[in-house]
Amino acid sequence: MADESPQPIIIKRKKGGHGGHHGGAWKVAFADFMTAMMAFFLVMWLVGQKPEVREAVGGWFRDPGKYQIKGSTGVLRGSRGIIPTRDSSPGSKKAAPDKNSGGPTDKEKKQMQKAALSIIDKLEKQEAFQRLHKNIKMQLTSEGLRIILNESENSPAFFEPGSAKLLRKSAVILMVIAKELGKLQNKLVIEGHTDASFAGNKDYTNWELSTDRANAARQLMEVSGLRKGQIREVRGFADQFPMIEDDPYDARNRRITIVVLYNARAHQYDQIEVGSDLVAAAFE
Repeated sequence: MADESPQPIIIKRKKGGHGGHHGGAWKVAFADFMTAMMAFFLVMWLVGQKPEVREAVGGWFRDPGKYQIKGSTGVLRGSRGIIPTRDSSPGSKKAAPDKNSGGPTDKEKKQMQKAALSIIDKLEKQEAFQRLHKNIKMQLTSEGLRIILNESENSPAFFEPGSAKLLRKSAVILMVIAKELGKLQNKLVIEGHTDASFAGNKDYTNWELSTDRANAARQLMEVSGLRKGQIREVRGFADQFPMIEDDPYDARNRRITIVVLYNARAHQYDQIEVGSDLVAAAFE
């Protein structure tokens, strides 16, 4: 006879029930919180840094590829350092740290003004100055002292027309200026400018003329009192920066400008490393 005893009832229960409260969503929220805190502390750190540091960090985020240089050892990965460095290529000349990076001191401004007055005093004793005083200007600017020698409409003042040959009767002006500027420790930049008139032909344009005139002034001044190595740069601008903007053909736009640089500005003309060598990178 079959066993008719009742079979036990088995109830199976499903595990779980707490996932809605203790799942993985909290991890995402916590990660967002940590990211926000890291960004906050980065901003707070940047606020306390020097302007050049903030600019370097900003530059990295704007163009990170520019800093990806093999073998670099900077604060940021792939950079050579948070602060731009001087050119370290073979044969390059490293400039000394600039103590007046914030701008010229009051003492230097007074020295520059004193030099200008001394030049005027010496020029007043020259006959050529009585004839050309309207063609000579001196200005104190953010760069330093600018001495402008411009041409005249009716007759040449300093150079023969369309030529880089200095006039003998006017050369004494540059000689006096050179003797006085040679007493200063400041560096010089000599600029050549022309008006918008075409000079010469396709092989000799205003570019060549402006550069040659600046160089002719350099040659005379270097043998007339300037210290060796005092001239920092010789530039030719052709007619790109007219002094008389309303009339680019005005004869006064033909000029030589001698810029006596403040020490702080002189260091800005140093050759500095601004990025990676694209040629070297192409062969890596």
